[in-house]
Amino acid sequence: MNIANNKLSEQFLSNSKKVTHRFGYELAPKLSVPSIISFDGELGAGKSVLIRGILEGLGVKEIIPSPTFTIVNEYRVSYPIYHFDLYRINTPFELYEIGFEDYIYGNGISLIEWGAKALNLLPSNYLKISIEIRDKNKRLITVH
Repeated sequence: MNIANNKLSEQFLSNSKKVTHRFGYELAPKLSVPSIISFDGELGAGKSVLIRGILEGLGVKEIIPSPTFTIVNEYRVSYPIYHFDLYRINTPFELYEIGFEDYIYGNGISLIEWGAKALNLLPSNYLKISIEIRDKNKRLITVH
């Protein structure tokens, strides 16, 4: 995977939550600061599992809850990491109210579940990860 050269389009088939988590963990050191990563896939696809792997791979040691009700959780390593869950966002105005652009255009890493809800606010050079449910345990992870 070559994230640094922006020539990335890769697919990975996961057959368990553990493998999805490990994929995120192994992706983490390849990210640079600042980075914006959008995650999309239906409910239960494994977005949060993948993001937990990334957060742990970036050195986050604390418990990692889903930010579904808080919209954003912030973690600090040597830089800030923002984990957004936009599932409950209905309009882009709600993102303006929380200062979304200040987060994503700052000097940190932004991990955005349901990122398609913020497409008009994202720069052109963000990383997109889509997760497709293939069956009960299999997920196709596509990195663009």
